Amino acid sequence: MAFKRWGGYCLILAVLFVSLVFSTSCSDDDTDDEPPTATATPTQTPVLTPTPTPTIAWYTYTIVHTYPHDSQAYTQGLFYHNGYLYEGTGLYGSSSLRKVALETGEIVQIYHLPSSYFGEGITLFDGRLFQLTYREETCFVYNLDDFSPIQNLSYSGEGWGLCQNGIDLIMSDGSSYITFRDPETFNINNRLQVMRAGHPQYRLNELEYIDGQLFANIWLTDQIVIIDPTSGRVQGIVDLAGLLDTVDHSSTSDVLNGIAWDPTNKRLFVTGKWWPALFEITLVRL
Repeated sequence: MAFKRWGGYCLILAVLFVSLVFSTSCSDDDTDDEPPTATATPTQTPVLTPTPTPTIAWYTYTIVHTYPHDSQAYTQGLFYHNGYLYEGTGLYGSSSLRKVALETGEIVQIYHLPSSYFGEGITLFDGRLFQLTYREETCFVYNLDDFSPIQNLSYSGEGWGLCQNGIDLIMSDGSSYITFRDPETFNINNRLQVMRAGHPQYRLNELEYIDGQLFANIWLTDQIVIIDPTSGRVQGIVDLAGLLDTVDHSSTSDVLNGIAWDPTNKRLFVTGKWWPALFEITLVRL
């Protein structure tokens, strides 16, 4: 009997010990689930600071001056250099490279591409003119002074817009990507996707590099996007709706395409395919 009684006492003590351990363990778990209260009084609500979301700046425009433009020019590329506009035009059988007097629109010099090539974006780098072709996977290189051909460079895929940042040639192909290429070899140095409010920005067309930012026409729209060339993020959108309607034009006038920048006088020029006018504008933030 004494053994059974002692055994009973042992059983009771064991049950009490296990219950105490389990109770303590549950109490610790509940404490971990509670929010910390040491840094706030009962009347204070902890404030979470949201991560800032970059906003996109919107711009409209004012017209500074309107210049004549060849309404037969299917503008694919444009830049300004030493008082003249340089323009690349497209379409099979009509593609050309031109030097144009800004004030009059007169064609001072022209080079006609073979009819089997569709000319696209152009830019100037180290005294040489570069001109893309649409689907011929060829970049023509010319001498700036007389447009004499220097060499042909090859690439894969389509060619749309072209500009340069002093180091690389920057190329678009109608997708949401821009490609940075070596001016000597045309090899790819970098490729960057352009994102607009978290979504890919497609149909990137004519390009211009302006004060560290990349401006790009969006094909089939009246918009130009301003891109951070290091991140690919769209930082601004320029809405040029109604610009062509400020001058007389035919119903055949095509879309906005063509951006040129005068770095000395800080002048911005824009035009379009078959447009009868080229506009000097200033941007106005909305």
